[in-house]
Amino acid sequence: MNLFPVYPLFDIEPIQARGSYVYGKDGQQYLDLYGGHAVISIGHCHEHQVDLLKQQLDKIMFYSNSVVNSMQEDLAVQLKRLSDYPEHSLFLCNSGAEANDHALKLAAFHTGRSKILAFNKAFHGRTGTTLPVTSNPKISSPLNSREHVAHIDLNDAVALEEALKTEEFAAVIIEPIQGVAGLYMPTNEFLVKLRALCDEYGTVLIMDEVQSGFGRSGKFFAHQYAGIEADIIPMAKGMGNGFPIGGLLISPKIEAWYGMLGTTFGGNHLACAACKAVLDVIEEEDLLKNATEVGEYAKSLFLEVPGVQEVRGEGLMLGMVFDFPIAEMRKRLVFEEFVFTGSSADPNTIRILPPLNISKEQILTFVNKLKNVLPVK
Repeated sequence: MNLFPVYPLFDIEPIQARGSYVYGKDGQQYLDLYGGHAVISIGHCHEHQVDLLKQQLDKIMFYSNSVVNSMQEDLAVQLKRLSDYPEHSLFLCNSGAEANDHALKLAAFHTGRSKILAFNKAFHGRTGTTLPVTSNPKISSPLNSREHVAHIDLNDAVALEEALKTEEFAAVIIEPIQGVAGLYMPTNEFLVKLRALCDEYGTVLIMDEVQSGFGRSGKFFAHQYAGIEADIIPMAKGMGNGFPIGGLLISPKIEAWYGMLGTTFGGNHLACAACKAVLDVIEEEDLLKNATEVGEYAKSLFLEVPGVQEVRGEGLMLGMVFDFPIAEMRKRLVFEEFVFTGSSADPNTIRILPPLNISKEQILTFVNKLKNVLPVK
């Protein structure tokens, strides 16, 4: 055994990809409605990103964060402008779990408190600090103590206030769209209440935008539908369109000191080039508008599919909820109709997370293929 077998694998090896399509070793073309866990934001191998990465390869790929890297400064300016967070500061790392780890630590430093409030069905990562706030004890080892974490139900405003008024919590960490769980969402009213209670009781509000950020919801960040600001915003996935990069936007009220955070590879030159390309394309191709318009079109089509009870989510972060388990149908989509989709913790929900520049025609193609594999009733 060469590889540690922790992933159940489809017997497919992609060797090439362009736009919304992936190609296997045998030349078979697959329509990608999953984007590799919501990672592919501007389409596979987008020409602009490929060009920027090639140019950077000829200059410098990496040096440590002990010297100036002006690409990080330029990236911060562009990101803050497009996300409408002009006062926050950027810290760059490598992944979503690492970003959430740093966010939780920052909140504890800032408040001097050690307890964290999280939500049932949440997923924030598999690292030492993020596993306890992830609502899945099955993947927590004996090292991952959950004693300092409390979980409540999403949209339970009474439980939220009861917890926060103790003034014991350093932070509330919440996904504006619970992706892994099956696209469950807090209401806008709940998020407004959450922001107000965090202000009242001195609690840091962490909006985990690792999966929902960078335009996937139709807003730059999904929590912006509620018209609120977060204190810390962890990001990753679509941030690099396949190149490993993560980051946090951090409120100016949280003071930094040398050595507080650190990373060897975070914010390296290639990662910055990859993320700059993503931001360029999001802006130049107006992908927030496309995610909104194609997402609304997709919702309308999905609701007409036999067996669909509900469509959850926003933009191009959608969950099709069927009245039957979807595992076999999803497998048939891959091997008979050549379409990639995602599963979730909800056995009846298919996740749809395509590139943000996918077309309405490609969504219609998917729906027609989906109808071919619906179970006969």
